[in-house]
Amino acid sequence: MKNLIKNLQLGLLVLILISTIIAVFIEIINMYHAKSVTLADLLLMFLYLEVMAMVRVFWDEQSIRITLPLLIAITALSRFIILQGKEMDPTALVYESVAILLIAIAIVVMRLRHSKKLGIETKGKKNKL
Repeated sequence: MKNLIKNLQLGLLVLILISTIIAVFIEIINMYHAKSVTLADLLLMFLYLEVMAMVRVFWDEQSIRITLPLLIAITALSRFIILQGKEMDPTALVYESVAILLIAIAIVVMRLRHSKKLGIETKGKKNKL
């Protein structure tokens, strides 16, 4: 059963990778036909890059650190704000900015949780007296 689940995970991972690569090529073709590259296009390409990085990390480690999905979320929210532009209600921009700030704080907390600077002891590492 464990082998079956692992094979299903890897199969889905390959499907995600292939779909992402196809999406990258479609986006490049769209930029070529439009003869322009916008910041929203670049952020979308960055999102695809982050998804591919997440696939690689999962393939290597069989787990995903929380920071990768959080970085993808920040980029996606930034792209959403840019795409909405002037059409967006200013209060909605505040909500999205707060969401980005909360995600950024979560990333900092996740990065610092094993830091000696905070005096937090990690599991498996006990002070020797």
